[in-house]
Amino acid sequence: MSKTTNSSYTRRKFLQLSGGGLAAAGMGSALQSCAPAVPSGMTLKMSWWGEQEAPGLEGWLKASIEKYKLQSGNTIETTLQDTSVVISEFQTASAAKSPPDIQYFWNGIYHMESVWLDYVEPLNGLIPDELLKASNATPLSIYKGKQYRLGWYSVPLLWIYNLDMFDKAGLNADSPPKTWAALLEACEQLKSKGFLPMTGGLKDGPWGEWYMGHGLGQNLDTPADALNLFAGSSDWREPKHWEHWGKLEELWKNGYINNDMNSIDLYPGIDLFGAGKGAMTQIVGPLVPAQQKALGGQKVGAMVFPVFGNGKMAGKPIADTQGLGISSQSKHKDVAADFLKFLHSDERVTAMWDSVKQFPTDSTWDGSVIADTTLKQIWQDWMHGDNVPYISNLMPTLFWTDAMFVNSQKIISGEMTGEQAGTNAHEVAQKWREQNPDFVEKYATWAKDLKL
Repeated sequence: MSKTTNSSYTRRKFLQLSGGGLAAAGMGSALQSCAPAVPSGMTLKMSWWGEQEAPGLEGWLKASIEKYKLQSGNTIETTLQDTSVVISEFQTASAAKSPPDIQYFWNGIYHMESVWLDYVEPLNGLIPDELLKASNATPLSIYKGKQYRLGWYSVPLLWIYNLDMFDKAGLNADSPPKTWAALLEACEQLKSKGFLPMTGGLKDGPWGEWYMGHGLGQNLDTPADALNLFAGSSDWREPKHWEHWGKLEELWKNGYINNDMNSIDLYPGIDLFGAGKGAMTQIVGPLVPAQQKALGGQKVGAMVFPVFGNGKMAGKPIADTQGLGISSQSKHKDVAADFLKFLHSDERVTAMWDSVKQFPTDSTWDGSVIADTTLKQIWQDWMHGDNVPYISNLMPTLFWTDAMFVNSQKIISGEMTGEQAGTNAHEVAQKWREQNPDFVEKYATWAKDLKL
């Protein structure tokens, strides 16, 4: 399968194409010594994604496979998947009884639907409990107390800002805005000095998904509250549930975001920041080094999206991780599990940072080796501080395409208010429930695992 590049990333595309719409450092050797011997001479298939987001990961994986073969005598054959088919290829292959043994999984609903189809094996019993926890797959990988993914590399969600622009606008670059009022004041000050306050690209949709993750959570206490909105026990028409869209309307009407936002995709919108054409942008951790390099010098700061809500999740960094799992149809689950444990050995975890400069998910990895101040802050505060899961990973496909994406674009085009966005969200969620009564029940069950 040919690679995609950052500019071709579109979650909307793979959602539309997907089948249903949809060990630790210092620990690995000890855990492996307690485990029963695994077979040798086996060949397993692995389908994965990540080079598109974290360049260099392919080389790290190749080296890991070569080292694992020397150690175990087992071969891992890989397929790098296109972004648009990560979900659909696995579900189609599983339905045809020919899935890969090891599969890459995004978090939340992006793998949970396959769990509900009985395509994914729970890792409990195959992977030691200590490593399941240390891999930081997040609570969104758990259903009925069983964990279905092992964390791989970290994907914190944050906002970054241009330190030089803040200084030139008379703002305190060492203390970015923490409240909504402070954000509006900073945006106005930046604008008055000739700087565009924010950059973004909404043409392909993920910008709206990220924004909803930052905004909706501000009026929620736990991720379970988001599931309840989809399942119908909470109402999108309550002002607190559409307030984040109202805040987006406010940013747009005040001229704080690039006016061609609806005409450019996510990554070109981020690259406007790296080109020095805007003071702030939302981003995921793996992409931060490229923006630092584009701006040059120590010009990038990291910030949590400023607070306007009253929920317990407000003002907290958002942590997410990419992960790997095992097919329920694999004939070599023990070997697959052994390979996943090998990827979390001390040497392989250390190599992920040394060779790829990506944060390992392992809570036991020593992040003190990170020299860059901003990256170290992201590692400490987003991935290992008082963080919350990424709740946009919970939305059903229909809601992504017909509510989140539509609402975001129509607010930016001036065709919809925040309140109208709440009404549309309510109607789309109701339609989804009518079309998927079995999933509504599973959402209610899932919510029990997501009460932080």
